[in-house]
Amino acid sequence: MKKGNETDPVFALAIKSEQGFSMIEVVIALVIIMIALLGVFATLTYAVTYNAGNKSRSQTLAVMQQEVERFRAAKFNSTTTDSNASPASPGACLTTGLRDLRGRTESTCLVTAVDNRQFEVTSKVDNDPSVTGVQVEGYQCLSPQNAPIPCAIKEVTIEVKLAAPSPGWQTAIPMRTVLHRTMGN
Repeated sequence: MKKGNETDPVFALAIKSEQGFSMIEVVIALVIIMIALLGVFATLTYAVTYNAGNKSRSQTLAVMQQEVERFRAAKFNSTTTDSNASPASPGACLTTGLRDLRGRTESTCLVTAVDNRQFEVTSKVDNDPSVTGVQVEGYQCLSPQNAPIPCAIKEVTIEVKLAAPSPGWQTAIPMRTVLHRTMGN
């Protein structure tokens, strides 16, 4: 069998195809792969940050639900308005017990979740939401004939947010609830 001649076009093509990649082709391929991997890394970083924000929001919601239930459980009838649930120390909420339903502008306390994250709980109680402004303790509601009557509706505004949010908009959003209590329990 005769070996190929270097002038033979088929032989020349076979030699050229066995040469491999040039250095420029390898560098371009590496740059393209690096750009793709950086895109994947950026997506994963975003997903981790977004999920951390979801965890913070769900914990904030759990603290909010606890606070709403404590305000809903407090007595508000013609003879009693719970006032025995003041914080044990300034800036700290009682972990058990009811919340104070006496009218007040704004009070803030800290609640610690099970994972030791602290949440700032701000609440205000308006004795007469039909009147502009917050009507505090000692306010006397009036009948249409201007006779003093017990206030029958209280508006409780509760706001919960992380006490020390980490950077990012997902973890710093406060949750707010407005609760209307009517006299009778």
